[in-house]
Amino acid sequence: MIMRSTTSMVTFSHPFTLSGYPDELPAGEYEVIVEEELLQGLSFEAYRRTATHLMVHGRKGKAGITEMRQISKTDLETALNRDGALAGNNDNRDAARIQQENLK
Repeated sequence: MIMRSTTSMVTFSHPFTLSGYPDELPAGEYEVIVEEELLQGLSFEAYRRTATHLMVHGRKGKAGITEMRQISKTDLETALNRDGALAGNNDNRDAARIQQENLK
Protein backbone atom coordinates (compact mmCIF):
# COMPACT_ATOMS: atom_id res chain seq x y z
CA MET A 1 0.00 0.00 0.00
CA ILE A 2 1.40 3.38 -1.00
CA MET A 3 0.92 6.17 1.52
CA ARG A 4 1.66 9.88 1.39
CA SER A 5 1.62 12.66 3.96
CA THR A 6 1.12 16.36 3.37
CA THR A 7 1.79 19.12 5.86
CA SER A 8 0.17 22.53 6.15
CA MET A 9 -0.04 25.23 8.80
CA VAL A 10 -3.17 26.76 10.33
CA THR A 11 -3.33 29.82 12.55
CA PHE A 12 -5.84 30.40 15.33
CA SER A 13 -6.32 33.97 16.54
CA HIS A 14 -8.14 32.85 19.69
CA PRO A 15 -7.89 29.93 22.13
CA PHE A 16 -9.87 26.94 20.83
CA THR A 17 -11.06 23.43 21.62
CA LEU A 18 -11.37 20.31 19.51
CA SER A 19 -13.96 17.56 19.83
CA GLY A 20 -12.65 14.61 21.82
CA TYR A 21 -10.05 16.60 23.77
CA PRO A 22 -10.88 18.27 27.09
CA ASP A 23 -8.29 21.04 27.14
CA GLU A 24 -8.34 24.45 25.53
CA LEU A 25 -5.43 25.13 23.19
CA PRO A 26 -3.85 28.57 22.98
CA ALA A 27 -4.02 30.82 19.94
CA GLY A 28 -1.12 30.37 17.55
CA GLU A 29 0.18 28.51 14.55
CA TYR A 30 -0.30 24.73 14.34
CA GLU A 31 1.01 22.12 11.93
CA VAL A 32 -1.58 19.80 10.34
CA ILE A 33 -0.51 16.47 8.83
CA VAL A 34 -2.86 14.67 6.43
CA GLU A 35 -2.17 11.01 5.63
CA GLU A 36 -3.61 9.42 2.48
CA GLU A 37 -3.39 6.04 0.79
CA LEU A 38 -3.27 5.36 -2.94
CA LEU A 39 -6.42 3.69 -4.25
CA GLN A 40 -5.33 0.59 -6.19
CA GLY A 41 -6.87 -0.70 -9.41
CA LEU A 42 -8.01 2.59 -10.91
CA SER A 43 -7.06 3.85 -14.36
CA PHE A 44 -6.01 7.16 -12.74
CA GLU A 45 -4.15 8.13 -9.58
CA ALA A 46 -6.40 8.86 -6.61
CA TYR A 47 -5.85 8.99 -2.87
CA ARG A 48 -8.17 8.48 0.12
CA ARG A 49 -7.62 10.38 3.37
CA THR A 50 -6.88 7.99 6.20
CA ALA A 51 -6.02 10.40 9.02
CA THR A 52 -5.63 14.04 9.98
CA HIS A 53 -3.35 15.05 12.84
CA LEU A 54 -2.81 18.34 14.67
CA MET A 55 0.65 18.81 16.17
CA VAL A 56 0.37 20.31 19.68
CA HIS A 57 3.59 21.47 21.30
CA GLY A 58 3.87 21.15 25.06
CA ARG A 59 3.54 24.13 27.32
CA LYS A 60 3.99 24.81 31.02
CA GLY A 61 4.98 21.52 32.70
CA LYS A 62 5.16 19.65 29.38
CA ALA A 63 7.59 21.91 27.53
CA GLY A 64 9.62 19.97 24.99
CA ILE A 65 6.86 17.40 24.38
CA THR A 66 4.92 17.38 21.12
CA GLU A 67 1.60 15.59 20.88
CA MET A 68 0.17 14.35 17.58
CA ARG A 69 -3.61 14.55 18.04
CA GLN A 70 -5.80 12.67 15.61
CA ILE A 71 -8.74 14.85 14.57
CA SER A 72 -11.34 14.85 11.85
CA LYS A 73 -11.28 17.23 8.92
CA THR A 74 -14.74 18.43 9.99
CA ASP A 75 -13.64 19.20 13.57
CA LEU A 76 -10.69 21.23 12.27
CA GLU A 77 -12.89 23.15 9.84
CA THR A 78 -15.41 23.86 12.63
CA ALA A 79 -12.68 25.20 14.93
CA LEU A 80 -11.28 27.42 12.14
CA ASN A 81 -14.78 28.76 11.33
CA ARG A 82 -15.42 29.52 15.03
CA ASP A 83 -12.09 31.32 15.23
CA GLY A 84 -12.93 33.40 12.15
CA ALA A 85 -16.37 34.28 13.55
CA LEU A 86 -14.81 35.41 16.85
CA ALA A 87 -12.47 37.71 14.95
CA GLY A 88 -15.48 39.45 13.43
CA ASN A 89 -13.73 40.69 10.31
CA ASN A 90 -13.46 39.41 6.76
CA ASP A 91 -9.66 39.23 6.75
CA ASN A 92 -9.57 36.47 9.37
CA ARG A 93 -12.51 34.60 7.82
CA ASP A 94 -10.78 34.68 4.45
CA ALA A 95 -7.56 33.42 6.04
CA ALA A 96 -9.44 30.55 7.70
CA ARG A 97 -11.12 29.68 4.37
CA ILE A 98 -7.75 29.65 2.57
CA GLN A 99 -6.29 27.41 5.28
CA GLN A 100 -9.23 25.01 4.92
CA GLU A 101 -8.72 24.84 1.16
CA ASN A 102 -5.07 23.90 1.76
CA LEU A 103 -6.24 20.96 3.87
CA LYS A 104 -8.29 19.39 1.08
